[in-house]
Amino acid sequence: MFSIFKSKKIPFDKIETVIGENTSFAGHLKCDGNVRIDGMFEDGTIEVVGNVLVSETGRVSAKIIAENVSVAGEVSGEIHAYGRLEIIGDGRVSGDVRVANFYKDETATLEGNLSMGETGDETQVSDGE
Repeated sequence: MFSIFKSKKIPFDKIETVIGENTSFAGHLKCDGNVRIDGMFEDGTIEVVGNVLVSETGRVSAKIIAENVSVAGEVSGEIHAYGRLEIIGDGRVSGDVRVANFYKDETATLEGNLSMGETGDETQVSDGE
């Protein structure tokens, strides 16, 4: 169903779509490039061939499907990353996560189920304080 996601590699520095800091978006966003979210995205799905970057000011309450996902802000919802999920700085993720690779800074938080790698092993994670 999502085989196109695995075939196209897009560098993180080529951002094509930006949801600005003073912008709120609800619904289904589908993009062949990279998406940066500085504002609010809620009630829907972000489906991206490339990468999703949620900046420090970004707030997402939706499902994210992408090659790679980087979270410095807040995400509440499922994340499916065919490549890597990284939660950096004071980033927060709350929801079930399915990824190939995972990185989290010490100050970042992840609460939910983590399924990682090809085996699909699931681990319950809660490191919020």
